Amino acid sequence: MPPTSLLPPLSHQRLQSIDALRGFVMLIMLLDHVRETFFMQYQVSDPMAVETTEPALFVSRTLAHLCAPVFVLLTGLSAWLYGEKRQRRGEVSMFLFKRGLFLVVLEFTLVNFAWTFQVPPTVIYLQVIWAIGISMMALSALIWLPRAGLLAVGLTLIAGHNLLDGVHFDAASPWHVPWAIAHDRTWLDVSSTLRLRTSYPVLPWVGVIAVGYWLGPWLHSACTPALRQRRLLHAGCGALLGFVALRAINAYGEAHWSVHPALAQTLMSFFNITKYPPSLVFLTLTLGVGLLLLRAFERAGHPRWIGVLAMFGAAPMFFYLLHLYVLKLLYLSALGVWGANQGAYFGFQTIAAVWLTSALLPLMLYPPVRWFARLKARRRDLAWLKYF
Repeated sequence: MPPTSLLPPLSHQRLQSIDALRGFVMLIMLLDHVRETFFMQYQVSDPMAVETTEPALFVSRTLAHLCAPVFVLLTGLSAWLYGEKRQRRGEVSMFLFKRGLFLVVLEFTLVNFAWTFQVPPTVIYLQVIWAIGISMMALSALIWLPRAGLLAVGLTLIAGHNLLDGVHFDAASPWHVPWAIAHDRTWLDVSSTLRLRTSYPVLPWVGVIAVGYWLGPWLHSACTPALRQRRLLHAGCGALLGFVALRAINAYGEAHWSVHPALAQTLMSFFNITKYPPSLVFLTLTLGVGLLLLRAFERAGHPRWIGVLAMFGAAPMFFYLLHLYVLKLLYLSALGVWGANQGAYFGFQTIAAVWLTSALLPLMLYPPVRWFARLKARRRDLAWLKYF
């Protein structure tokens, strides 16, 4: 799962909490990508099969659910902060469209190559960078709506898209491709040698970025810290209460949970939620936690650990590409030295090794990320740096 923002860095210390939250979820993303690299012998479904998934693996995967919603929400929020400094809405709209298009191109090229190491590719996975790019392009149009209209569109897409879960179009239909991109996770056959996987249907993510943009004024300097933190507390707790209520109803937009003989499996069933596309239940939980974390990071002030997290969050695309290529090279090196020890894969024996690797990798990645983040801050005259 990747970082989101290609927007200019938020230099004011008051807003360091945004970069810190982005950096925090990027490190959780790293854990999930280490799992996908060195624990491939234990594939997980969506939602997961709680009867056969060990609790440690379930927790590792569930933690990663936080990443994409927070990335997309912060992208919308940061887009508002970027636009607030400019008088012309058309300039902001064009900015969002171009940055979104850049992300789409990046997904098809550097990102997909990092996953497959194939030239030419036989499969292209349309994942989170693609979804963020399309969402930014959609936001470039949505920002022309009145503020209330923008919120209405965002909440409608988040809350209502599960009503469309039963809608499908076969490959012969002219609606097959656009609907696969919008809401139906499936395969698209481009040619006899190339397939596309719509891993991240974009419709609900457009809703999330719209809500993030609507939240932007909460981070304006005119909004006092006390008022902002009260709003974040109420919104975060409200979303979590919505999650509990929806799970109690156990009826809309999500796989049903059930009571199991073991308490651990019952809890796993309760938190076993759908990401592709993200259900309303998925988004109430993850966005609720994300809003409370944003509040907590601001209230924490500026200790050193906040600065470290913010450094990772200040160069998100650089970190994303760097960690993907580092993981791929580490895997190929291990496979070359020790061979396949888990069926067709080289893999760790335990999930604990995944966690240990995820704890050590940031120590190696931090120096180049810090160098690049400082370069971005120092060389504002180099326009291409803001793309990373």
